[in-house]
Amino acid sequence: CRSVSQVPVAEGKSVQQTVELLARRLEALGADKQGTFGVDCETYHTAATLGTQGQTGKLMYVMHNSEYPLSCFALFENGPCLVADANFDTLMVKLKGFFQNAKANKIESRGTRYQYCDFLVKLGTVTMGPSARGISVEVEYCPCVIANDCWNLLMEFMQSFMGSHTPGIPSVFGSKHDSTYSPGDTMVQYMELFNKIRKQQQVPVAGIR
Repeated sequence: CRSVSQVPVAEGKSVQQTVELLARRLEALGADKQGTFGVDCETYHTAATLGTQGQTGKLMYVMHNSEYPLSCFALFENGPCLVADANFDTLMVKLKGFFQNAKANKIESRGTRYQYCDFLVKLGTVTMGPSARGISVEVEYCPCVIANDCWNLLMEFMQSFMGSHTPGIPSVFGSKHDSTYSPGDTMVQYMELFNKIRKQQQVPVAGIR
């Protein structure tokens, strides 16, 4: 199971410098680089149709994760998460009469994967267009698939390199109880993180250097 959270930019540092600071802490613990990762999110809004003028359209988020290269995720806020194959992107083009792509709202997180014992950590720079908007940290405890069974262990490990910025238990954990954690739960966390960053920052943080 996994925790996805945001780390604020360190005082006097850029986004990239803060990512490098976190990376040095992980490497000091003994974590090894294990390639790169990427998560992206495109926003679609329901197209105006007869009888819906003046009403707020629903937003749908179509997401991809390099950990699941053959899958595509479609999510509604406070709604279900649909897991489909990669051809779903083609379907969205055909549904443009119903869902319109808000191209300016594309947001993504890309960075480096680190392995430390049974933990997998992904440090990402969150960008919209050319600007860095924030930092994402995804931490996975690989042997466990029951969210509530491993949260204390996850939190203890995150404190070792995130310190006071260690997050609280994700809301998705509360709804899982003793059921199995799924890839869709990770994408819900990324959706919530991306929306939080969109709302937080009206102007870009210092760009990537």
